[in-house]
Order: sequence, then C-alpha cells, then structure tokens
Amino acid sequence: QVQLVESGGGLVQAGGSLRLSCAASGSIRDINDMRWYRQVPGEQRELVAGITRAGVINYADSVKGRFTISRDNVKNTVYLQMNSLKPEDTAVYSCNADVRMWGYFTFIPYWGQGTQVTVSS
Repeated sequence: QVQLVESGGGLVQAGGSLRLSCAASGSIRDINDMRWYRQVPGEQRELVAGITRAGVINYADSVKGRFTISRDNVKNTVYLQMNSLKPEDTAVYSCNADVRMWGYFTFIPYWGQGTQVTVSS
C-alpha cells in the first residue's frame, strides 16, 4: 500500500509564508507527477501546482510568483513553499501523486488527507 501524508498547514497572517510537505511511503517503485490541489467548501477543487519527475513545473495563474513547488525524488516528497499569502489562499490543501508500486506496471493516483491553510486579513 501507499500513503501520502501532508504537513505544514496552519494559521498565518496575510503576507506571511507557509511550507507544506507531502511524503509518500509504502511499496513505491517510482513516482511520476506530483501535484498540490486546494479546495474551499462549496467550491470545486483547484490545481495549484504540479511537477513532473523530471522537474517540469506548472502553476495556477492565481499563485504564480508567490508559490514554489519542488520535490525530492529520493525522499518521495513534494513541497509547496507559499509566500505573500492572501486570505483567498485559505483552503484545504491536498497532495496527489501518480505512484507505481513494486510488482505493478501502471501508475495509480494517490491522495493525501489534506491540511488546512488559513490566512487571516
């Protein structure tokens, strides 16, 4: 089995910073794309940022220039550095990764449990 565990959420004032981490563990052979999503109650989930195994990155327009995604392929961990936070960044942030387990040929998407980020004005 595979688990994704996020950490680093919390309460911060507008203009502040937080760093989220998401560590994948289990019988992992390799991981392709890793992504951060966020969701506000009553709204659709939004893709915040994604990074391929080779390091190709994409961001939502709303976070460009403020958020930075990175990953450590040895630690099977993806990070999201969030700077200049705004109240509209308040959401539950979840990581997602396409994982291939040992003994399997296909990549399967796994999700973390989510971590709350609250930005006060």
